[in-house]
Amino acid sequence: MTTLDIQIQGPVARVFLNRPEVRNAFNDGVIAELTDAFARLGADPALRAIVLGGHGKAFCAGADLNWMRTMAGYTWEQNRADAERLAAMLWAGYSCPLPIVGRVHGDCYAGGVGLAAICDVLVAAEGIHFCLSEARLGLLPATIGPYVVRALGEQASRRYFVTAERFDAATAKALGFVHEVVAADALDAGVDAIVATLVANGPAAVRACKRLVHDVAGVPVTPELRADTARRIADIRASAEGREGVQAFLDKREPAWRA
Repeated sequence: MTTLDIQIQGPVARVFLNRPEVRNAFNDGVIAELTDAFARLGADPALRAIVLGGHGKAFCAGADLNWMRTMAGYTWEQNRADAERLAAMLWAGYSCPLPIVGRVHGDCYAGGVGLAAICDVLVAAEGIHFCLSEARLGLLPATIGPYVVRALGEQASRRYFVTAERFDAATAKALGFVHEVVAADALDAGVDAIVATLVANGPAAVRACKRLVHDVAGVPVTPELRADTARRIADIRASAEGREGVQAFLDKREPAWRA
């Protein structure tokens, strides 16, 4: 049985973790299906955005307990292979060319925080909690670490990695991890508002903007980087979409992709 509920609504794909009975916890099936979904949806030229959420009470509670029981008997080699599959899933989402809007309606723990961290925009309901709980089990958030540190920030990660404290949505917003915190009954409206801004923009431009952030964040401003960014703007200015967008602005009309 599928672990995801994927709904295509026009140019938007809505992907819901669909294991409410275990608080949408990860297992090998979830990891495989998410990896495939990010790759498949990202390659669909008709899509403009992905919304990532969950059914039930929690967004994602981390690793499934039954899966953890199985892993308790793994050899080092088996543990590494398992972790590499999770790493591949996170990378598939992080590198997906489509922007991903995270819809965090319920608590988000451990690996779930990693899943939230790969989203480009996070909208969370008031009162929900995040927790990097691995240290409580004598573990560490290694595989999700690169994404969480980028999204949460180094200084906050220093604290929450080692303390395994819970922090609420308001704190997550203050730290820059969450972009918008809204009342639970306004969550879908908040997500839809973000999605509307995304689909109003040039499709190729949105993909190029996401890639630009990935490529320049934390990178020294070298002559090579300056040349690369000059090439990128020249490429998109000369593209059909770029020309249409500028001409539509000058003509005071809607660009073709909105029509």
